[in-house]
Amino acid sequence: MTAGGVYEPVQVYFDDLDAMGLLHNARYALLVERAISAYWHRLGWASDPGRSAFKDVFLAVREFKVTYNAPITGAGESSVHFWLERMGRTSGWYGFRVLSADHAVVHAEGYRVNVNLDPATLRPTPFSDELRAAAAPLMLAEAAPC
Repeated sequence: MTAGGVYEPVQVYFDDLDAMGLLHNARYALLVERAISAYWHRLGWASDPGRSAFKDVFLAVREFKVTYNAPITGAGESSVHFWLERMGRTSGWYGFRVLSADHAVVHAEGYRVNVNLDPATLRPTPFSDELRAAAAPLMLAEAAPC
């Protein structure tokens, strides 16, 4: 796999676990959300257009696919590695891996597609040049496998 993308630490909490003490399957998406959100918030993105550094503030998840490899077996720190595989006119395709804190174990991997929506019409709208420039460091020259 090509090096690149971002490694973002995420916390698994006790209430993220199922009755068997494993990270509940639905919580993997939440870990990915937490990681991607933390990255964009550091760059100035906010859901409130009046506070955001970007005019693109209404992004919806269109598709989310996850393959589970090895369960996370308790609360503690994990990591999410994510990157942009491609960025079209109105949508972006993130690849991701949910990793152990030391990056030695790939717990899950997959992709997530986001669509930029016009808040008034809820129809897809092109990404701004500012958002594209901020996303450029996430783009990989060679796509990482999912």
